[in-house]
Amino acid sequence: MNPLRLSSARSRLRVLAGGTALLGGTTYYYYHHHHQKSLLQLDSKRDINHPANQRPPLLWTPPSRSDMINALKASKLVHQIKSPADLESKQQTQEYDLLVIGGGATGAGVALDAASRGLKVALVERDDFSSGTSSKSTKLVHGGVRYLQKAVFNLDYEQYKLVREALHERKTFLHIAPHLSLHLPIMLPVYKWWQVPYFYAGCKMYDLLAGSENMETSYLVGKGKALENFPMLKADGLCGAVVYYDGSHNDSRMNMALIMSAVHQGAVVANHMEVVECNTQEASAREDGCQAQRIDGESWSVIRSETSRPSNRRRIQHPSQGIINATGPFCDGIRKLDDPSVPNIVAPSSGVHITLPSYYAPSHMGLIDPATSDGRVIFFLPWQGNAIAGTTDSPAEVEQDPLPKEQEIQWVLGEVRNYLSPELKVRRGDVLSAWCGLRPLVRDPAAKDTQSLVRNHMVHVSPSGLLTIAGGKWTTYRAMAEETVDAAISTFNLKAEGPCVTKLLQLIGAHGWHKTLYIKLIQDFGLESEVAKHLTDNYGDRAWSVCSLAEPTGNRWPVHGKRLDPSYPYLEEEVRYVVRNEYAITPVDIIARRTRLSFLNAQAALEVLPRVIDIMSEELGWTNSHRESAFEKSKNFLLSMGLPKSKLKLSLADVRRGLLRKQTAEEGQLFSRAMFSPKELTQLRKEFADLDSNGDGVISPNDLQSALEHLNFANVPKETVDMIVSGAKTNHIGAIDFSDFLDIAVAAKEVSLSNKLQNFLSDSDHEEIVVNGTSTSSSSHSTVVVEPNSMSAAVGVHGNEVVNDGNNDAKVG
Repeated sequence: MNPLRLSSARSRLRVLAGGTALLGGTTYYYYHHHHQKSLLQLDSKRDINHPANQRPPLLWTPPSRSDMINALKASKLVHQIKSPADLESKQQTQEYDLLVIGGGATGAGVALDAASRGLKVALVERDDFSSGTSSKSTKLVHGGVRYLQKAVFNLDYEQYKLVREALHERKTFLHIAPHLSLHLPIMLPVYKWWQVPYFYAGCKMYDLLAGSENMETSYLVGKGKALENFPMLKADGLCGAVVYYDGSHNDSRMNMALIMSAVHQGAVVANHMEVVECNTQEASAREDGCQAQRIDGESWSVIRSETSRPSNRRRIQHPSQGIINATGPFCDGIRKLDDPSVPNIVAPSSGVHITLPSYYAPSHMGLIDPATSDGRVIFFLPWQGNAIAGTTDSPAEVEQDPLPKEQEIQWVLGEVRNYLSPELKVRRGDVLSAWCGLRPLVRDPAAKDTQSLVRNHMVHVSPSGLLTIAGGKWTTYRAMAEETVDAAISTFNLKAEGPCVTKLLQLIGAHGWHKTLYIKLIQDFGLESEVAKHLTDNYGDRAWSVCSLAEPTGNRWPVHGKRLDPSYPYLEEEVRYVVRNEYAITPVDIIARRTRLSFLNAQAALEVLPRVIDIMSEELGWTNSHRESAFEKSKNFLLSMGLPKSKLKLSLADVRRGLLRKQTAEEGQLFSRAMFSPKELTQLRKEFADLDSNGDGVISPNDLQSALEHLNFANVPKETVDMIVSGAKTNHIGAIDFSDFLDIAVAAKEVSLSNKLQNFLSDSDHEEIVVNGTSTSSSSHSTVVVEPNSMSAAVGVHGNEVVNDGNNDAKVG
């Protein structure tokens, strides 16, 4: 080519490239800068007094619980009344527009929505804020991929609308509370090639429905990348994976942010106050509106209220133009106060979740199994430094703190094992906590078919004027609250100062929060990095207020911040802060909902109880008897978080002097290694003691020989016994201690026994033998399961329980 032409071509190329870059840069500058400038101009014209623009001062101190009561007294809503006659003699004025019953996600959202519209709102909660379903969720902010699947396959438009609404609300959720929520990639592993385009198309449709409010775009990865991102995943048969995005959040802290934001907007809130009587009038004759009454400690009327001084009895009347029943799965109880003849509309379903150590899942990615062994969906998610797995879906009774059933815990464990590498043994002892939440599935009482469940949620007004909001889920709480307040304004003829603003209203803690705020706390207060990150992620810009209470540790590092438990980032200063600023008045309020320790580790929560109670006693002036009572109530609550029943025997003094820690240290090496419940472990201890014929603490070949003969395994060759011993991971040469014995029992429970025993066992005429999946019949004294390529003996376990039939015949299955 001519050098002149080549030089000319290069020059034109440079000019073209330069022109393109200039055009691109100008375009970017114009749109980006002009757009930002427009937003700034709009923001400068925005009314600073508008509710959505009101920011609490950095060290804003909300009214205390006693301040709330005093405020009610000042407005003539609280009276020291000694009899029903005194109550009737008091002339009350209608000062509240709305009384909200229920302090969960829905009730707190309604209170915030109404208060931010200028309505005068009171909220009462029987237990603690988010004490029910709202703190026992899957911790996801999601549109519902399984609902989308149903919408497509069943051509169900209602399911489609539910997904679309949830996806749009998801974006708002993450915006108004960025410190409490985050974007979470979730992997959907694919083990059949034909499912790859199916799941990929479904996730792309999920993105499409979110529209401009989508989080991140879903994508497809191959087997290698899937295992790189999720190394615990089962590799055998893996074709690849689809990764899509949803949100994750700290549910009870989110609930508390809603409550505190409602307080900042002027709402009056009170936890541990139960409405037990509603006085309503027929809607046609309702001139004075509806009234709900509550009474502290009086058996003849309205309320049980747990306060720092239980001896005080106070009668409280809440006159209001409207009552909103937002009590979730308990809404039928309030409806029956209004009209005892109404049928139940709640069809509660229980969902059990478990918490596992962090090493079972990567910290940055979750996992979903859309088709479990029985057709349900299970999530496996990183959360607060651990991993949670769930959930089940079973009919249940309505109760405050339902206990997780062992059968459901085992089901979740089984499903998790199906998706994780076989080398990663998921053990029963690894379950740090387990809890059961109730889903408030509802039937619409106005529907012709009252047996049909509402797809999402429903708003219903009774003839006497009780407005009930029921159903729904965390992701759509804000839209539900907006719809409920709209209905209340229309039903009760209320005058709001403006429309709903909660789509723009950032919650308490969000205004001054940014992703690097924790670094400033480290620099200013000398906190550990993990602690500083925890404080900003849970309190947002309110972390400054928590740190202002911190006492010096006396150490070189950290300078401030004494942990309640060395394994978790919760500080003693948090206990003082939440008592003073977040209406915590029981230890359970703190270990379960202000902090999340009971959800992360039930035994750790029990261990910190003495210190929590001591700090609360200093703050609230508790007596010794109150401290003891608080400990017993907290200990019983922890049963619903998976605490073994054996721990109920421990007293406050026992835990205070470290007896629980000693027990945990002794059992940790044993219980955590095996997939057994505490009951099973106790039985295994007994079985081991029976096998240890000479009481020397180990099982020698002679002990095992005697045991096998006692179980009708006659004429066992010595080399077979030696093989069993050598196959175990022994801590003593030529013998098996209890730790080794557990390894053998684990193998038995996982259906394993050396196939080298096959010839010997098949000659026995007192057991049923299963070899390579084939069963041979015989007597029923014992059952032995044989699987190839295993080196462990089966002793003393049947299914999920240890069985002893009274003839000392160990049954294994």
